[in-house]
Amino acid sequence: MRLGLHALGIGTGARRAVIDAVAVAAENHGVATLWAGEHVVMVDPATNTGRPASRYPYSADGRIAVPADADWLDPMIGLSFAAAVTRTIRLATGVLLVAEHNPVVLAKQAATLDVLSGGRLTLGVGIGWSREEFEALGVPFARRADRAVEYVAAMRTLWHDDPATFDGEFARFDAVRVNPKPAGRVPVFLGGNSDAALRRVATVGDGWYGFNLAGVDAIAERTGRLRELCREVGRDGAEPTVAVAPARPDVRDVDALAAAGVDELVLVEAPPGEPAAASRWVAQLADRWMPALRG
Repeated sequence: MRLGLHALGIGTGARRAVIDAVAVAAENHGVATLWAGEHVVMVDPATNTGRPASRYPYSADGRIAVPADADWLDPMIGLSFAAAVTRTIRLATGVLLVAEHNPVVLAKQAATLDVLSGGRLTLGVGIGWSREEFEALGVPFARRADRAVEYVAAMRTLWHDDPATFDGEFARFDAVRVNPKPAGRVPVFLGGNSDAALRRVATVGDGWYGFNLAGVDAIAERTGRLRELCREVGRDGAEPTVAVAPARPDVRDVDALAAAGVDELVLVEAPPGEPAAASRWVAQLADRWMPALRG
């Protein structure tokens, strides 16, 4: 099982010097992947209409832990800075809200980052949960899952075909050339913990990014359900890669997570705000986790 680190792009992890320090230290200490999430817009717990903001689905109280006024980098740009100071570590969006983007532009951005990083990009995508964010961007909140799945198909067409033609409900283009092509096949991971999200993974995903799951039993139940859904659509249940960020990661759970089919354990942590301290922090995480992961 590999180790991933979801530490860049927010708060102290949005500082250029800290990005450099964390990325270099993570690569040097054997971390497999650097993850960065996305929100274009954040809102306060009560919106200016007086109604509560959309419920965050990954916490018991329905509120995201990140303050609404925190710095939050665009993950494609933030990861490009991490790519520039590293050579081998993978770079992953975890997750990018694909339905909020123009798929032609996003395909171009993803291919650009993949080429410049030497084929290291994993595009993790989700459907989004904040109605206010979609409203601010002028994108319909309804049917966002259908839009997201179609956008993934459109991007794969653009990455593969030259010229590329696509005729969908939400995306259409005819005989266009979008270059560069990715350095390799960009894996597309889908986020979300619900049955509907896992069904999307089974049907169109190269992998699943499970987020903030509470404990080994919950993770094992979800990975088991993913395998069931894969079998229902005629797919090998072991085929989608599984990356999981537990709510309370415990080094004693490594063997059980591996037995549950987890390929990558992702630690969601905020780095120190000073570069030297951030480097030491990564080294301490690696010293704690790597021996158990290597078994």
